[in-house]
Amino acid sequence: MAYDTFETIQRFWQRFAREELEGLPLEERRRVAAELESRFGALTQDAAGDGQQAFADLVGLGPRGPVPFGEVAWPRLAADFDEAVVPSQIHAAAELYFICMHERMGVFRVAEVLRRLFREGRMRIQRGPGARGLYLLEKWQPLRYGARDRMVAYKRVFNYGRAPRPPGAIVNLNFHYQFVALMSSLAQFFRDQTIGEVIRGSQTLDQRPFGTLATVQRLATDLRYALDRSSYGNIVALTQETGLHLKQLLDLFDTPDIKRSFDANNKWDVIEQVMNRHLSGARELSQRAKMAEAGRRVLLYVAGGAFDTLDDPQLFNAEAQSVGASAEAWIAAYRLTEEGRRFPGVSENLRWAVGLPPGEARMSPV
Repeated sequence: MAYDTFETIQRFWQRFAREELEGLPLEERRRVAAELESRFGALTQDAAGDGQQAFADLVGLGPRGPVPFGEVAWPRLAADFDEAVVPSQIHAAAELYFICMHERMGVFRVAEVLRRLFREGRMRIQRGPGARGLYLLEKWQPLRYGARDRMVAYKRVFNYGRAPRPPGAIVNLNFHYQFVALMSSLAQFFRDQTIGEVIRGSQTLDQRPFGTLATVQRLATDLRYALDRSSYGNIVALTQETGLHLKQLLDLFDTPDIKRSFDANNKWDVIEQVMNRHLSGARELSQRAKMAEAGRRVLLYVAGGAFDTLDDPQLFNAEAQSVGASAEAWIAAYRLTEEGRRFPGVSENLRWAVGLPPGEARMSPV
């Protein structure tokens, strides 16, 4: 498509869109405007000229020789940066976050304590499924990735922990700030929506100072990009292997003879009893469990979201409704953890995250 043709199409399309939207009701106008924008993008993309021949025509070296500037093919530049990620890496990062929260709960340390007690004869179990599982645990450990590898992975992808930074590796330094900002924006968006449903009809309802759809989309896209560039290498393989190991441990803690040894009703009671008796004490089990579940849910949403700024708001609401509830649950749990006690609140933190003048809004990484 030549430059003059592109200019003509754009000018006439804008006039056509203005005339079509002029007499429509507000609700219908938004839907039609989004549809017209999508149709115009498809039209210009399908009508784009030969990009390979365009440069030769521009410098006068094409088969037609020098041509008028208006007849040179107009380049169709695709804005595809936000989509240039590897979904499998983001999915692995979501599972790694789930594993990391269980690491903070002490699941892997509890397994080591049970192995030691079984080996030293300090547990009154012999031939039950728990004893059998501990025997197999003695013989089978993760083939390649142990505790040190997990700590390095948490450092690379989330900047959590004090593991040394691998030389030359990309460390996601801002993950915690971006993650909390995304949780705050999701929570604020649905809080604003709830208020809007109560005061339906307000003329300034759509002029929210923060927490808008665009803010959620931008924060989610930035977080997805940062996770993608920091999760190369062994993260996918490590997450799969460690996830299988974690599942084995949780099933082991739920066996009848091990639960009976600690007078426990379920596997979480086993973890709590072992932490209290043999380690530094059980802390934040409930909070970390909820953060693991809700955090993974939000990260999976980030991995699969399109985050197109032209999306229908109603469609966005339907897709993100459950994620908004997960964000609220994550924030409620996070505020009861040691590092979350300084969380300044959803509104204040979101102001800080998007650059508006805040009060004191400091958050410490895990």
